[in-house]
Amino acid sequence: MSLFKIFDIAGSAMSAQSQKMQVHASNLANSDSLVNKNGKLYPYISKRVVLQFDNFKGSKSGGVKVKEIVEDKMPCRVIYDPNSPIANSKGFAKTSNVNIVSETISAISASRNYQANLEILNTIKFMIMKTLTIGQ
Repeated sequence: MSLFKIFDIAGSAMSAQSQKMQVHASNLANSDSLVNKNGKLYPYISKRVVLQFDNFKGSKSGGVKVKEIVEDKMPCRVIYDPNSPIANSKGFAKTSNVNIVSETISAISASRNYQANLEILNTIKFMIMKTLTIGQ
């Protein structure tokens, strides 16, 4: 494997982790939001990023790519909030299924993965620079 393919692999991972961070940020920002669909209000449903192996042609190794962004299947919480615009006649309203703790942990994990791939890029850059100085 060429050292230069490592740039592609680490770059694809950084791109995927960046997209995961965007989705986690969106989930955290919208955890208390209501979504207007066809004139009716619904609680925000959290999103999940599905990653997929992305192999390079003629190689068994590869990077990663975002396959899709899907809605989380966790059920919405029901709370007593008679002042909510989506409360039923008994005063109960559905709220977002965003779990703040799990979103924060997942965001930290994505951030660490991004940093690890950045470190790989720096290490490969250092190795290439050292290789260029052979014989000087």
